[in-house]
Amino acid sequence: MHETDPRAARRDPASSAGGFTDLATSPFRIDRDRIIASPFFARLGGVTQVVSGGDSGLLHNRLTHSLKVAQVARAIAERITGASESAELAAKLGGCDPDACEAAALAHDLGHPPFGHLGEQTLDRLARHRFGLADGFEGNAQTFRILTTTDVRGPSAIGLDLTTAVRAAVLKYPWARLHRPSPHPSAMAQPPRGAAEPDDAPGTGSSKFSAYVTELDDFDQSRAPFAGRIEQWQQTVEASVMDTADDIAYAIHDLQDFHRIGVLQHAPVAAELGEWLEHAVELAGLDDARLGAELRRPGRSLERMRRRMHLKDGWIVDDEAFAAAVARVRHELVDGLLATGFDGSTEAEQATAAFSAKWSSRLVDGVFLLSSPSTRSGHLSLRPAQWHEVQVLKFVHRRFVLLRPDLALHQRGQASLVTTLVDALESWLLDRDEVSRLPRRLHDLVELAHDEYAGIAHAAPELLVGATGERVQGPDAVRSLARGRAVVDFVASLTDRQAVTLLDALSGRSGQPWSDSFVL
Repeated sequence: MHETDPRAARRDPASSAGGFTDLATSPFRIDRDRIIASPFFARLGGVTQVVSGGDSGLLHNRLTHSLKVAQVARAIAERITGASESAELAAKLGGCDPDACEAAALAHDLGHPPFGHLGEQTLDRLARHRFGLADGFEGNAQTFRILTTTDVRGPSAIGLDLTTAVRAAVLKYPWARLHRPSPHPSAMAQPPRGAAEPDDAPGTGSSKFSAYVTELDDFDQSRAPFAGRIEQWQQTVEASVMDTADDIAYAIHDLQDFHRIGVLQHAPVAAELGEWLEHAVELAGLDDARLGAELRRPGRSLERMRRRMHLKDGWIVDDEAFAAAVARVRHELVDGLLATGFDGSTEAEQATAAFSAKWSSRLVDGVFLLSSPSTRSGHLSLRPAQWHEVQVLKFVHRRFVLLRPDLALHQRGQASLVTTLVDALESWLLDRDEVSRLPRRLHDLVELAHDEYAGIAHAAPELLVGATGERVQGPDAVRSLARGRAVVDFVASLTDRQAVTLLDALSGRSGQPWSDSFVL
């Protein structure tokens, strides 16, 4: 069945068969309900956003982040549909339903593995180099795999049986690493954000993508109703709403977190922003070599970011808007929120909440729809003032949180843990004497992946290539790919604590024989 209306549900009339009963009647509300009922959604409460926060409740995890992204996404969608001009344009482009946007926002991080982006990078490296999986691991593609394949809570026990619109709305990077669409967006003169190959890994495909080779049929089906409405490589309007909401939440809430725990300090942030504002002309005159040599000095990192913005985002970057954004962030973040350290008092909590509310409102008010956007933007964009402000807020987070040496030390340990866990699970899978005692879920994932790769080898063998581009052939090679994908699926479905507990058990450090560490 092929549909021409992207609002259509893509559900069999008997989708409540097998005892599965939906409480809602709206198809997009049904999607939302199925997502929040999924154990993959529940596990996000134990998955790192930036750093592990323990049980303090002071730091966002992937669950609280997703809830806030959903809140922002719904607000944006309601603004679009509430204005006749933007509502009409959205309809022409395929629609913008607030329930669909909220559902996609709730689902957007389901595929994130333990330990945040660090876990994602580690699993990608292992998937490609250890298991020969050309499309490796990517959190967005893992989300799409969960929704369409590995979750079993939908009526068919294969995925969640979501509507076309919501499945398309989670495709933040609507292409595969190598194979879809054709021509591939990585070959464009100005590739969409995330579509270019990594500078240090030419020939490996896009650095960001939203579908593995195992989900290409689902990908094609989800995108088909939007053909002729948007470009092949372009996000749907609802995906663009989700993406923009994610950017807004990330830019604001992570700064909040690290202020509350005392990591984001007033003095270094004030020095960086203040130095650039006072000496912008002189800094702009430095050559790239000297700028790179002086990056430890205040103002230099911000100047380097300004130059990179000109290289990548010339469609919107403007020096006056950039300077105004730096000044606003200095006034409201540095001279406002960070001027008084967080001490847990009512006043401090109120100041943090007011900062978040004010910035959320300002940024959401800055969204608008474009009929013909740049390849670097979705159809939904922020106006220049707010767009530059988001870039500066994200710069502060990256420069003064993500690049801290103590965080690097913490993350290197987590990368080692993920690597050792993958080693241990692969060894167990290869142990013929112990294969009958595998965790049942891992066993099921191996069978699922084997069926998928065997089907591809039969129907579209050209899609099965190794990490270095060689053709994958023969039953042993198919079994090897299946083992690799199953181990990656299994590890990616754990919480931070489950990953630690499972490794303790596998390495003999746990004195307790029974553990729920691998039960999803």
